[in-house]
Amino acid sequence: MHEPQAGAADAGDAALRRLRWRARRGLLENDLLFTRFFARHGDALQPAQVAALGSLLELDDNTLLALLLGHVEPPPEAQAAQQLGLLDLLRAD
Repeated sequence: MHEPQAGAADAGDAALRRLRWRARRGLLENDLLFTRFFARHGDALQPAQVAALGSLLELDDNTLLALLLGHVEPPPEAQAAQQLGLLDLLRAD
């Protein structure tokens, strides 16, 4: 049997649930953007995208909103290819 894969899937599901919880923000606008994003893409996120999203969620609410709306450029720590690709997905929703 392939039990290790099931364990890996469970770990991925747990990480995604934690991200959904962390995405609940103080600004309603961020909440709305992330709710829509998870509804459209949550089940299809790859592990690298989950990690990139975790990094973006470390930003403060106002910086994150400005970033999501395209009002500011990503900070140097968010310039990784996975984060930029994820940012494109977030902005497209």
